[in-house]
Amino acid sequence: MALPPLLSLAGVRLRLGTQQLLDGAGLSVARGDRVVLVGRNGSGKSTMLKVAAGLIEPDAGERFLQPDATLRYLPQEPDLSGHDTVMSWVMEGLTEGDDSWRASMYLEKLGLTGEEHPSSLSGGEARRAALARTLAPAPDILLLDEPTNHLDLPSIEWLEQELAGLRTALVLISHDRRFLEKLGKSIVWLDRGQTRRADIGFDRFEAWRDEVLEQEEVAAQKLDRKIAAEEHWVRYGVTARRKRNVRRMGELSALRQQRREARSAVNQASAQVSMAASEAELSGKQVIEAKGVSKSFGERVIVRDLSLRLLRGDRLGIIGPNGAGKTTLINLLTGALAPDAGVIRLGANLELATLDQRRALLDPDATLAETLTGGRGDNVFVGGQPRHVVSYMADFLFPPEMARTPVKVLSGGERARLMLALAMARPSNLLVLDEPTNDLDLETLDVLEEMLGAYSGTVILISHDRDFLDRIVDAVLVPEGDGRWQEYAGGYSDMLRQRGVDIASAKTASKPGVDKAVVKPAEKPAEKAAAKRMSFKDKHALETLPKAIAELEAKQQAVQAKLADPDLYAKDRAAFEKFTAAASQLQEQLAAAEDRWLELEMLRAEIEGE
Repeated sequence: MALPPLLSLAGVRLRLGTQQLLDGAGLSVARGDRVVLVGRNGSGKSTMLKVAAGLIEPDAGERFLQPDATLRYLPQEPDLSGHDTVMSWVMEGLTEGDDSWRASMYLEKLGLTGEEHPSSLSGGEARRAALARTLAPAPDILLLDEPTNHLDLPSIEWLEQELAGLRTALVLISHDRRFLEKLGKSIVWLDRGQTRRADIGFDRFEAWRDEVLEQEEVAAQKLDRKIAAEEHWVRYGVTARRKRNVRRMGELSALRQQRREARSAVNQASAQVSMAASEAELSGKQVIEAKGVSKSFGERVIVRDLSLRLLRGDRLGIIGPNGAGKTTLINLLTGALAPDAGVIRLGANLELATLDQRRALLDPDATLAETLTGGRGDNVFVGGQPRHVVSYMADFLFPPEMARTPVKVLSGGERARLMLALAMARPSNLLVLDEPTNDLDLETLDVLEEMLGAYSGTVILISHDRDFLDRIVDAVLVPEGDGRWQEYAGGYSDMLRQRGVDIASAKTASKPGVDKAVVKPAEKPAEKAAAKRMSFKDKHALETLPKAIAELEAKQQAVQAKLADPDLYAKDRAAFEKFTAAASQLQEQLAAAEDRWLELEMLRAEIEGE
């Protein structure tokens, strides 16, 4: 027998501006339920959760909460203003009868003392404080909107375990597949303003969703056949009788309207983000080489004696607790920050595109169109080619009417898609993505994965999304404490198997007998078979090749500068052909020189036991 609901929504309707966001939506939460609320960015998931929490009054519909049931809501952006300490804000969330020690316990488990001033908190720290305030009262129902956003991996894994052990009913919104798979027992799919429920685990959601959409398509095809039959009557029946059957003509008009609405709904549900990175010319074979790199800020060591090599096409994931220095490490590797010691060498012909998790590049008062065009006309230059801004917006599921929408009113997911649109428009052969999955819906994440899979350049990725890491990267870099970083071949799950422990602390001690000072890429079969001695000729080549590579790069840049003249072909076709041939020859020579240098450098490293 089904348990009576602690919380229920029925027939909820809500219009925001011109958009009917909720159109008869419903939700039922019984004691012990684990409900995952899914839907596209902008579909109204967060709004529906606010209606469930009693924070928004809908235009129509009913909300029922058992009189003795307690409920707590975790917002995406907690507001700690008006408090001198985190502890006072967390304690304010308690009611009579709640145990105050739970507030202290959760703050401690989440790495906070409670004495911090709210204005000094980072995004991740504010999120952990909000979790402590939400969990401390031990409510009957928890409504959690993107609880893993801005949390590091240790915090996400702790939260999973904590929620799994609670008797509290949960309603979850999250983009983290693994988090949902471990906690969800029922699915509520919010689609085109309405909800469907299935009592299945999240791992079965996509198959169920596709089945529903297929049934809708079949229903639309049946409607098409019925309309075709009615149209046949209109053409022949009316003509034969020489009089108009007003009722039947009206029915045909209604059927056509029904078909338009059904087709529009199916197309809207099946529409996908069209995402493709604008790729620049290929970079050199070697993209980044770091040797003995160290970086400190005062007494705090961020990186100690790091050696790392990235080749064209590599996908490197950087993971670790917040504060471990992941963003600093990326700035070092890309040349944005100088090391205190060691050398970082960037390869030839690098074109960098970045995605900043803080959305710092977005002007809140600019419109969506102004942001994409830079305020210059109506065109976006994608890979150097102009495209009308409305057409490019459609690739990222922004309708034309949003062109004049200010950035400040966009949802978190819409801002994430806008940042992706900006990053993808810039030609690149090195993508640096800092938490790209934050606020993205699951379907957009799938498209982003496909785009990165087809991208021929190199990717450096910071992420706390374990499933995304497993799907994208071929190596991960993990902090081992005291500024030392270790590389592991494969994704996040592969790292756990090799390491034997999780990354719960950046201060994890190094394993006995393993030197964490030097990070090496996974050994390749060709490297295992390398000879154990270097000839005089090889040693001489190893010493002289860097200078030869630099000279080839200089020549290549000079030729490219000549070819950059848009009028060269018209003015001097022979010169154009000469420089084009020279550019191709120099690229081949440069690639051969880099390949030879890499081969000799790997041989040297193996012989010297690095």
